[in-house]
Amino acid sequence: MNVGITCYPTYGGSGIVATELGMELAARGHEVHFITYANPIRLDPDTPRIHYHEVEVSNYPLFQYPPYCLALAGRMAEVAESYGLDVLHVHYAIPHSIAALLAQQMVAGARRLPYITTLHGTDITLVGADPSYFGITKFSIEKSDGITAISDNLREQTVEIFAVPNEIRVIKNFVNCELYHPDNEKKGAAAYAPGGEKLLIHLSNFRPVKRVLDCIRILAEVRKSVPARLLMAGDGPERGPAEHLARTLKVDQHVLFLGKQNHVERLIPLAHVLLMPSEMESFGLAALEAMACGVVPVATRVGGVGELITDGEDGYLEAVGDIAAQAARVVALLSDDALHWRMAKAGRWNAGERFCTDRVIPQYERYYTDVVNGGR
Repeated sequence: MNVGITCYPTYGGSGIVATELGMELAARGHEVHFITYANPIRLDPDTPRIHYHEVEVSNYPLFQYPPYCLALAGRMAEVAESYGLDVLHVHYAIPHSIAALLAQQMVAGARRLPYITTLHGTDITLVGADPSYFGITKFSIEKSDGITAISDNLREQTVEIFAVPNEIRVIKNFVNCELYHPDNEKKGAAAYAPGGEKLLIHLSNFRPVKRVLDCIRILAEVRKSVPARLLMAGDGPERGPAEHLARTLKVDQHVLFLGKQNHVERLIPLAHVLLMPSEMESFGLAALEAMACGVVPVATRVGGVGELITDGEDGYLEAVGDIAAQAARVVALLSDDALHWRMAKAGRWNAGERFCTDRVIPQYERYYTDVVNGGR
C-alpha cells in the first residue's frame, strides 16, 4: 500500500510509535509517506520506501498564530493525489484528525482517501477533554474511517469522555526485539558509572505529567542503601527544576542529564532499572523498550501500564508519588542479582511474546486492508 503518516516529529511517544511503524511498514514492502512540519526523530529519510514531505506554514502579519492545520490539510491532499495514497494514518487526534478530514474532502472528487486516527493518550485525556477542543476532537474522531487506541484503558477512557459510537480497535505499542535487546555485560556502562555503580534510567519528554522530579527523589533514597547513578534521557520543561532539585538533594554528581537521544536502543541496555513514575501513561512505551533490553521497570499503577507490566513478575507498580515504595523496589533489584535476573528475563520474554513487531505490525496491515476496503 501507499500509506501517508502524520505525527508530531518530537520525542513524545506518539511520534516515536508513528515513526517506528512507518519504518517497519517500509521494511515489509509498503511505500510510506511522512507528512509533517519536520523530519521525525528516529527517522532516516534515506531508508528505502520512506518519503518525507515537509509542511510549510507561511507567517503573514495577519495571522497571530500560523494556521498549521490548514497547511497540513493542503499538503495531505497534495501528497495523496501526487503519490496515489491508499490511506492516511494520523497519530494524536489534535489537529491531525481534522486536517485529514479536510484533505479527504478536498480530493473527494478525484479519489477515495480514508483516514485512520490513532489515539495515544493526552490527546484524549488532556487536550481533547479541554472545552475549547472537545467538540472538534469528538467530531474528527467520529468522522474517521478507522480508529485505534494503544491500550484497552485508553479505549475505555475515549468512550467515557467522548461517547464515541464507532468501533475503536486496540492495537498496542510494539518494539523491535532485534534492535532492542539485553546487554548482560553492560558494555559501555563504565562511561557513565566509572566507579562501577549500577545505573538507573529515565526516558521522557520531561513534561510535568512524567513526574521527572520524582526520579531525582528516588535516586536520593536509593543511594542511602546502594551506590547508583541516574541517566536522564530527554528534555523538556521539567529539566531545569530537576537539575535544581538534584543540587538541593546533593545528588547532582550522580545524575547525568543526557538531553535528547536518537539511539536509545544503545543506551537502555546499560541500565539495570528504568524509572517511570508518571501520573498518567496510556501504555508506557519506555517501559516496553526497557523490558526488551532486560531492564526492569519500576513504574506507577496508572492508565494502561498494567496491561504491559505484571507487578512482581516483570516489573513493579506502585502508587503515584510514593517515593519510598518505588525506591524500595529499586534497592531490592540492585541488591539481589537473582531477583533482577529473574525479572529481567521475564520482561524480555513478555516483550517478545506479546509486543515484538512481528506480532503487532500485521495487525495494522490487516486494519489498513479493512479500512481501504470500506470496513471499520
